Amino acid sequence: MLLEMVPLDREILSDLKAWRALGYVEHFAASPLRCAGDAMAAYRALGRREAEGFEQLCAAMDRLIYTATALLDEMAAEEDPGLIVDVASLSLRRLIARANAFINANGRGEAAYIDAGAVQADIDAVMAG
Repeated sequence: MLLEMVPLDREILSDLKAWRALGYVEHFAASPLRCAGDAMAAYRALGRREAEGFEQLCAAMDRLIYTATALLDEMAAEEDPGLIVDVASLSLRRLIARANAFINANGRGEAAYIDAGAVQADIDAVMAG
């Protein structure tokens, strides 16, 4: 992840600032992957509750990346970005694992349903860093 490379090269922050989140369908509509059509069909076959849960999970990841990027951008050059990167990366990896579990379970189970309080606590920890 680009985020984890910031402590090694602060210039990577410009790439993070230029990054824009894509929705799941938007991502796969532009994807050259062979499975893109299947991924979009599986998403469209989800029930409303499952699709909304998955979208909330994806939105939490996006907010986390945008928040960490904004905090890193505000840091003075002599400050160490390590704490922000570590907390944000750990939180992001947890959210990615949940998204993967949901996808691998074909949209079944509770993996996509996030605890908004836990996500907010992770974001607050990044901001306090």
